[in-house]
Amino acid sequence: MTEIHDQETDFKTLEDPHALREAEKYENPIPSRELILQLISQAKKPLRRQQIAQQFGLESADALEALRRRLRAMERDGQLVFNSRQKYSLGDGHNTISGRVLGHPDGFGFLKPDDGSDDLFLSPREMKPLFPNDRVVARVSGLDRKGRREAAVIEITERNTHQIVGRFFVEGRVAIVVPDNKKIAHEVLIAKEDTGKAKNGQIVVAEILQQPTAHCQPIGRVTEILGLHMAPGMEIEMAIRSYDLPNQWPQALLEEIKSLTPEVPEQAKQGREDIRHVPLVTIDGEDARDFDDAVYAQKTAKGWKLLVAIADVSHYVRVNTALDAEAKNRGTSVYFPEKVIPMLPEILSNGLCSLNPKVDRLCMVCEMIVNDDGMVLRSRFYEAVMRSHARLTYTQVAKMLVDGDQELMQKHADLMPHLQSLYALYKTMRHQRELRGAMDFDTQETRIVFGAERKIDQIVPVVRNDAHKLIEEFMITANTAAAKFLNRKKMPRLLRIHDGPGAEKLLALKTFLGELGLHLGGGAQPTPLDYMHLLDSVKDRVDAHLIQTLLLRSMSQAVYSPDTKGHFGLALEAYAHFTSPIRRYPDLLVHRAIRHCLAGKRPGEFHYSESDMAVLGEHCSANERRADEATRDVVSWLKCEYMMDKIGEEFDGVISAVTGFGFFVELQAIYVEGLVHIASLQNDYFAFDAGRHQLYGERSGVRYRLGDAVKVRVVRVNLDDKKIDFELLQSGKSAKKTAKSSAGKKSGKKSEPQKETKSRSKRRRKS
Repeated sequence: MTEIHDQETDFKTLEDPHALREAEKYENPIPSRELILQLISQAKKPLRRQQIAQQFGLESADALEALRRRLRAMERDGQLVFNSRQKYSLGDGHNTISGRVLGHPDGFGFLKPDDGSDDLFLSPREMKPLFPNDRVVARVSGLDRKGRREAAVIEITERNTHQIVGRFFVEGRVAIVVPDNKKIAHEVLIAKEDTGKAKNGQIVVAEILQQPTAHCQPIGRVTEILGLHMAPGMEIEMAIRSYDLPNQWPQALLEEIKSLTPEVPEQAKQGREDIRHVPLVTIDGEDARDFDDAVYAQKTAKGWKLLVAIADVSHYVRVNTALDAEAKNRGTSVYFPEKVIPMLPEILSNGLCSLNPKVDRLCMVCEMIVNDDGMVLRSRFYEAVMRSHARLTYTQVAKMLVDGDQELMQKHADLMPHLQSLYALYKTMRHQRELRGAMDFDTQETRIVFGAERKIDQIVPVVRNDAHKLIEEFMITANTAAAKFLNRKKMPRLLRIHDGPGAEKLLALKTFLGELGLHLGGGAQPTPLDYMHLLDSVKDRVDAHLIQTLLLRSMSQAVYSPDTKGHFGLALEAYAHFTSPIRRYPDLLVHRAIRHCLAGKRPGEFHYSESDMAVLGEHCSANERRADEATRDVVSWLKCEYMMDKIGEEFDGVISAVTGFGFFVELQAIYVEGLVHIASLQNDYFAFDAGRHQLYGERSGVRYRLGDAVKVRVVRVNLDDKKIDFELLQSGKSAKKTAKSSAGKKSGKKSEPQKETKSRSKRRRKS
């Protein structure tokens, strides 16, 4: 802390926000760039170097020389201007931008600013000393040829890549590790004495000994040999290490949970409402291992009573414990095909916090009164002890309620009246969902089925039936009630927010829809209802899936934040995640806030402040993205392995994405995606039209557009890059008719109406 004073001006006390960073980097730290800028800004006049040194109490020759060098560097970077009177004033580049580095396989990158503003382009030259996820301070250096803001890195403030996973190769006298993560453009050099007996082609983990610089590649040391890249399960081991996913329980946590037993202690049940007699049931997938929600509905004289009981994880995972620290560190469970990295240890995730049938469990209940129009009139939360009356699957429930399966209905005869009540209430509430315009896209999810030695046997679609929709609707309703409850109590809380489409994406969407003769209502701020009206109007068109895909892509990603911005996709003013505390840390935070209110305590007494929630929101959002990316990498690898013995085979597919370098095709029936590179499209020059999502042949007039049907041959599979290359054999009707249309225009003939084919949206449903 520095007290600043001179003969003319009294300054406020300044505290260096980056003192710890400077102390870690330098043996004799000096004030950070940020503090120097703050000093000159507060002085409101230029300062000499001697004045700056005096204000910070710098006296030694080493400190004065370090300050001189820093000021010169700030001058070069445009942060300061050194005038003719030998004083420093703020320069045009003093408004620095802090943020996180994003990498790209082609060597360039982006800076994602902390303030939420648009990303800045980082050229390959700027990326040379950087790894993805490094934190930097930069300034805007200009615009690139595409009109994007370019950044010049001023200082690397935090290194976040300390190990990489990749293939080990020996080339002559040089050993390298090629990262599995293709967003890392650097190859890591390994000294002969640091190879750790790794053999050519093996998958290894390398510790980074020397970070990259503008002139030198990173240097590392092999610390772990994972084995051959084709070994069963290797793709998951690589993803765990590439994305630095915590997968070992700390010793302090293991000590902490030693006293837990499989049964709920009688003492823990005291002071709770006893609802063990209520026939609550869990409804999940066939392969689910933990059950964190149970439901029950009862018809009343004035409507319905709906109970959503959620495992009371907050009772076991207390603040400031080793268990809590690790749950926060993980942020979420990670679901790989046939393997889960849980957020909580198994004794909790599959035991005490799992609502297994016929055993006592602690729960947090959201009880809602719903009228006959499907509107929630009021709700209350309370702690309870419950006993699930059955573990049911989506398939079983759909067979009973929709198909009328007599055998299953007889087997669960005692539960049938309650299940029928749930179904009747769902239909009523479904109507309200449609009235408010909540989005319900018909997306296609898939599941990988393994055979012997963990080789893919087949990739099958996940059929979403009314049982899925029933549970989803009740969970959304309980989540909404939780958000409203905490808002009403003015509690620091973490919400799930989903912004509407940005101006740029909205303009691109409307331009494309205009080409199809369609109109999205709502002007510059369309509502979810406008989206659904459009989707309903095109449901009978052959290009309905194409339009749905574009509507999905126009929207932003949902994140966690304390800001009350609402959830665009669900058409809700307030929404939180309350229903899955076993696998999501934000849900646990919501439970803690509700428990705090139930105890009669005031918001100011809560363990977390509003700013704490903002930090936790960013952390949980980042961990969610990390889990999604790791899972996506594993699935991509597995699909490549699945296609390796299918090189030369021909498949029908649809164009799922169009880029400047070609178009991606999703194969029908097996749900695998690959690239038709633009270089393989012969006898014409194809231009990319981003607004129309198409490649256009300048000579022939042939168009390859998102949603077109095509026939392709598998020509190449690259496991290391997780890429599949296709060769186009035959265009679908859309491309052919467009060509005829072009020819017709040249000859003066009328062209036939253009037809589209269906495409599947692969975007995962996320509320």
